[in-house]
Amino acid sequence: MRIRVRGPNGVETVSIDASATVDELKKAITESTGLPDFDIKTGYPPQVLDLSQFNESLKLGDTGLKLDGEQCICIARDVAQKMQQSMQGSTPNPAPRVPTTIKPTSQTAVGPSEPSKPLALTRKPNDVESDPPEVPLPLLGGSLVLRVMPDDNSCLFRALGACLLGTSLDSMHELRSIVAQGIQSQPDLYNEATLEKSPDAYCKWIQNPDSWGGGIEMGILAQQFDVEVCSINVQDLRVDRFNEGKAQRCILVYSGIHYDAIALSYGSPDFDVKQFDASNEDIVEKARDLCRILQSRHYYTDTAGFELKCNTCGGSGSGEKWATQHAAETGHYDFGEAQ
Repeated sequence: MRIRVRGPNGVETVSIDASATVDELKKAITESTGLPDFDIKTGYPPQVLDLSQFNESLKLGDTGLKLDGEQCICIARDVAQKMQQSMQGSTPNPAPRVPTTIKPTSQTAVGPSEPSKPLALTRKPNDVESDPPEVPLPLLGGSLVLRVMPDDNSCLFRALGACLLGTSLDSMHELRSIVAQGIQSQPDLYNEATLEKSPDAYCKWIQNPDSWGGGIEMGILAQQFDVEVCSINVQDLRVDRFNEGKAQRCILVYSGIHYDAIALSYGSPDFDVKQFDASNEDIVEKARDLCRILQSRHYYTDTAGFELKCNTCGGSGSGEKWATQHAAETGHYDFGEAQ
């Protein structure tokens, strides 16, 4: 059987005979990951697989486990215990970086006047999803297209999942868990100053399906999957690169409040290519051309200056700061972009 094992240094495929024992599986995982003591999660969403329930001499074929073709996420046991401890106790009030439905990526400092729960912001409708632009690439026999992600607070994870795992629908739970693992495994880099909250609190927060991802998450996931991630900002066409120098690259589109994925299309989403040769900078330039079209169709939101309306009292103002202040003063959390 073949098992995809994800550890601190990336993914490896472990081949092991069904007649092998539980102990031999553990040793194969240790050899693959370098982890002498670990916890395992499998499935979607990832669930703990407790190998200690089986006698170590028991053959894998007799355990009833369906591991062939499965992906196992292996976390160092001391890290896993820290993550479990951080998940216990009362849930802290997450101070929003910007309103929740707008998929923020900036990491605004938390102030005492900020509201105690995430804000909700309804985006203005746009025809991009029903009529996505394309940029032909004749030499590659296809066209670059925008693959629009659902508007559900997990758009970054869905977009990266679409590029890295071939799906955008079920991978967000795994990717959130990998981010938490990456934070706990690099305490010097991901400290309270960087995260603007304690690492344990951040790990708990990022695994909430209503929490948003941004630069920190892109950096960690790019490292874990050993790829370069490019994020193109529609508003100013800036390209932010994470984990440069890798052989493969995926490209995301950031519209101020949302992330989507770039794909090379051959007519059907079933044949999309979402990872590219990182030495081919022409792909990035063509992706920027696609974003120029999106820019001309105003497929972005200026979070500093967009006009908002409170759907509770009808009050209006400009930008994220106004919405945050209004929520703190009134307890109103439901906003919409002014038409």
